[in-house]
Amino acid sequence: MPQSRPAEFEVSSLVPAHPEQVWERIITPAGINHELRPWMRMTRPRGFERLDPESVELGKPIGRSWILLLGLLPFEYDDVTLVELEPGRRFLERSPMLSQRSWQHERIVEPADGGSRVTDRIRMEPRLGLPAAPLRPVFRAVFRHRHRRLRAWFAH
Repeated sequence: MPQSRPAEFEVSSLVPAHPEQVWERIITPAGINHELRPWMRMTRPRGFERLDPESVELGKPIGRSWILLLGLLPFEYDDVTLVELEPGRRFLERSPMLSQRSWQHERIVEPADGGSRVTDRIRMEPRLGLPAAPLRPVFRAVFRHRHRRLRAWFAH
């Protein structure tokens, strides 16, 4: 079966909070799910409380996280695997998913304009030889939604 060509995109935005505050929010299941709601929710792998060097072994799957449509209907999973982690600044996830042979998600938090710049870089390669390009707008919309929710969390 032919392999598809990977697709990539980036979403970046300014968040009105100090990078330490943003980092502490985005590395927890509660923070992740707040960004995804109301459209999706991710289950938490057993024992996972936050992305930190004490609880995450780089290169080893943290566990399977089911992605639930509207918080109820399982439609995707992510075998969450962090390969790089710079606490307070950056993580790089490379994980297989149900629909993706290869899923790479890098998130960077940097000081910017009295707050933080949060940047997500995604690289994906679907399974079954499906083209990645048509999926790019869907995933980009999900990350734009996540950024809106993150900005709103700190705007109040």
